[in-house]
Amino acid sequence: MTSIERTAYPRFKRLITAHELYLFFSPTRDELQWAADATDGDEHLLALLLMLKSYQRMGCFPALEGVPEQVVEFVRRQVELPEGTLPLYRAERTAKHHRGLVRKKVGVSTTRARPGGSPSGRSARRPRRRTGPRISSTSRWRRWWRPGWSCRGSPPSTRWPRRSAPR
Repeated sequence: MTSIERTAYPRFKRLITAHELYLFFSPTRDELQWAADATDGDEHLLALLLMLKSYQRMGCFPALEGVPEQVVEFVRRQVELPEGTLPLYRAERTAKHHRGLVRKKVGVSTTRARPGGSPSGRSARRPRRRTGPRISSTSRWRRWWRPGWSCRGSPPSTRWPRRSAPR
């Protein structure tokens, strides 16, 4: 059976070797300088670096709570942050801004290309083909209208003559 780490839904491995930590989660000097320029505190620096390295490794942004403790400690030691520094965002707005920075750094665009080359894609699209029979509005009316009903489509009112007793 295929392990969960090799499926279409990327996740962190349960056991990450020291070689994998150094290979995938060691920030370069350039990445460290970029992250230090973009943040104002140790928690945000650690969180941004974790988001960057996780995105480079998995192609998605995991929740910071989902990042394994050994990865957090490894990156914290690599950057030489104080002991006990946790990757925290006090506001969701900051996390959203950091995700945009990471996408820009990696070179990923969030806009999807549409067919035809135009931004709206309308020049290449053909009109949608109707697959069912065309029904005019009058035939729709006739389908549910019943004799004895008023023109507005409501059931007959009590004003209509009724039979007084069943025969």
